[in-house]
Amino acid sequence: METTMRDRPLKGLKILEFAGIGPGPFAGMLLSDLGADVVRIDRPGVVPQGVGKVTGRGRRSVAFDLKSADDIAKVKQLIGKADGLFEGFRPGVMERLGLGPSTALEINPKLVYGRITGWGQTGPLAQTAGHDINYIAVAGALASMGRAGEPPAPPLNLIGDYAGGALFLVVGVLSALLDAQKTGKGQVVDAAMTDGTALLMSMFHDFKSLGLWHNKQGANLLDGAAPFYDTYTCADGQYLAVGAIEPHFYVQLLAGLGLSDNPLFASQMDMSKWPDMKAQMAEVIANKTQSEWVAVFDKTDACVAPVLSLTSAADHPHNAERATFVTADGLLQPGAAPRFEGVDHQPERTAPTPGQHTEEVLQEWLA
Repeated sequence: METTMRDRPLKGLKILEFAGIGPGPFAGMLLSDLGADVVRIDRPGVVPQGVGKVTGRGRRSVAFDLKSADDIAKVKQLIGKADGLFEGFRPGVMERLGLGPSTALEINPKLVYGRITGWGQTGPLAQTAGHDINYIAVAGALASMGRAGEPPAPPLNLIGDYAGGALFLVVGVLSALLDAQKTGKGQVVDAAMTDGTALLMSMFHDFKSLGLWHNKQGANLLDGAAPFYDTYTCADGQYLAVGAIEPHFYVQLLAGLGLSDNPLFASQMDMSKWPDMKAQMAEVIANKTQSEWVAVFDKTDACVAPVLSLTSAADHPHNAERATFVTADGLLQPGAAPRFEGVDHQPERTAPTPGQHTEEVLQEWLA
């Protein structure tokens, strides 16, 4: 039976994105992937820093000089037609431009006004510069990452910018949009990366309260201390990711490694034996290549996976069958997520140049 393609779930929503860096472009990409008409407000002739064909995809661009009274007036007209907007400036910048929440909500009482910053709109650090690594440090996440005896390891900028920032911004904006549909009233969403990151650590606060987490690196279940939850070097210099936490998965791991009858591994949760267990596992894994180990554990529940690069990930059979990666704008890139039944997850628009759609959007939105 032929499947009828459906519209993306946010089709019809109009969102203004004030161009920024880090979490803002990712949030704009995600909202546009979900079907919203996201229009990015750029500075004339200025490409947003660090925004390329992937995080820049999906939306249209208008270019306005926010120091020009005429251009500010045009932005206010667009605000009057928008369902939501989001910005990532330091607190007070939008107010000084005459585009703060009170002004915007006076123009459009149903507007959802999203604000994404590292420290939030209030607090002693609100006006201080920072980056992902600073926010996750203060939120208590960074201290939990890294090898024993080494400084905490920066986890790229995935936790503060994206998980603790952009994703919470999107959840907040969508929640407020639902509320606006019911009440007819918009509101301000204060998405602070410190708040979001702290919340992401909820499970570890549980662990700590139960005596299952220690405030040091490399001494806990999920931070690389456990021999059954770590990465190992293979014979070809590639790596293997092992995550066999549950006992029935651990049994399959030992079987694949040929260690089922080794008494050292009889007590999985005996932390005193973990260093010796890990050393022996490392020795065994170093005897085969990554592809050989993938073959050993193929279709088992041992929770073993190859550690793949950005390039090789797209070729993995699972990702290939699901079309997790797509080619758009001449570039291999992740497709939209999450998936919706009967909805195409190919990017709808290529990344715009600044101001590419100024006249088009003004005519369309203000008609």
